[in-house]
Parts: sequence; structure tokens; C-alpha cells
Amino acid sequence: MTRRSISPETPGFVLLLALAALTLASCAAPDAPSKLELVWAEEFNADGPPDPATWGYEVGFIRNQEAQYYTAGRAENARVEGGCLVIESRHEDYAGASYTSASVNTLGKKEFFCGRIEVRAKIPTGVGSWPAIWMMGTDITRAGWPECGEIDVMENVGYEPDTIYATVHTPGSVNDPGKVDKGGQITVSAPYADFHVYAVEWRPDRLDFFVDGRNYFTYRKDARYSAYWRFSKPFYVLLNTAVGGTWGGMHGIDDGIFPLQYSIDYVRYFQWK
Repeated sequence: MTRRSISPETPGFVLLLALAALTLASCAAPDAPSKLELVWAEEFNADGPPDPATWGYEVGFIRNQEAQYYTAGRAENARVEGGCLVIESRHEDYAGASYTSASVNTLGKKEFFCGRIEVRAKIPTGVGSWPAIWMMGTDITRAGWPECGEIDVMENVGYEPDTIYATVHTPGSVNDPGKVDKGGQITVSAPYADFHVYAVEWRPDRLDFFVDGRNYFTYRKDARYSAYWRFSKPFYVLLNTAVGGTWGGMHGIDDGIFPLQYSIDYVRYFQWK
């Protein structure tokens, strides 16, 4: 094929420049939902245990001085029924704890990088409850936390029942402006009364957080502190309800709220077209 040189005098040169700019913009930072394409979904349609090909478990006392013991493969704490994954937190004696719950995750089974991660869920409520939808870097077993990075898509603490939080964590020192422990919040009237859609849209230079399509927090990559950006690698998803702990238990635990049920209708992953 004969190559043709293009100069400002070439007919349509300005139009070609405009089209090129539009193409570059769509690749670098797509914004419209129409540019997202569903590539994977967990719809929780088969009753029984969560699909072991996708979901594993954290086990024991894991973090944040939480009161629950996370169990594995125990239907009382994690099961699929009625089209939802149900994470049930219970007030019972088990393995030296007074409470049980479940934390399921896709580590080593399913990973995500950029795009939109969307979860439709009905959260539990009550003083002492702490449900979450979150993500951590798949290198956590090697790098540890917070070096791996963390994306908290949704957190709620029962003593603030109408507040939904999103937070981003990366490493840094207390006196270093590059340290990230930043987030946003939104008021949702009785979010525990019905299902809501919680999502993060992950681009190369920012993270946008949503509830029911409303963008309420954005974290942008800061060129001054780019060494602290931990979102250029795959992450995995965690779904859990904690009981008590350093945040969820700040006002104690109301034993009258149990059993608590956290229902997740689906987890969907979209990529940019």
C-alpha cells in the first residue's frame, strides 16, 4: 500500500486531528457508562456453598481487634440461597469466640484490573455490625498490607446506619503527604432496608466510587506522589461482615441484633471497550 503524507494543507487535516484526539481520549479515560462492557458476573444462582472455583475464605481472628471468628465452609455463616450469597453473623460460642461470621474472597481464583466492579447488596445493621465490599492487591501475601493497596468500595458501621463510606489505602509515613488514607461518605436513607448498587470505576489515574449511580468520592493519582499509587496491578474482591473491632465496635456490640444477614445479589465486572 502506498503511504500518503499528511500536512496542514491536506484536505480534512483538522478533522483527522479531531478524530485522533477523540480516539486517544477514549482510550485514556473513558467516562460514559456505554463504554463499559460486562465481561464477568457472579449471580449466585445455585443454592449451596459459594462456588469454590471463585470464592475462598479467611479463617479465624484476622484484623482490627474484631470479635468474630471467620469460618470456612460453614453454611451457618456463608451460603447461597434464593439467588443471593448470604453472609450470616451469629452470636454463639465457637473456637474461643462469642461471635461467628464469614469473609469470602477471590484471592488466587479471580482477579480484577481497571474497569468497573459493581455489587448489588442489602447490608445488615445494628450497633457492632461492620459489613464491607472491598479489594486488595493480589500481591498481599508477598508485599503485605498496606503495601499491596486497598480499595474499600463500601463500608458501613451499625452505629451510623445511614452512612456509606469509601476509602483508599496505600503505604506512606504519618508525616509524608504522599500517604493515602483518604475517603468519602454519602448519606443513604435506611440502606439496610433494601438492595443498593455499590461500585468503583477504576481508571489508570483515578478511582470513582458510586452508590446507585451517584458518584460521591473520587481519588486521583497525584503526580507529585506517584510512588504511592498502588493501583496499576490486579486486585481481588472481599465480601464480609465484621463484628465489633476498632471501628465497628467503637460503641460496643448490641447482642440483640443477631443473627445478622448480609445479602449479596451479584458481583459484576465490566471492562472499558
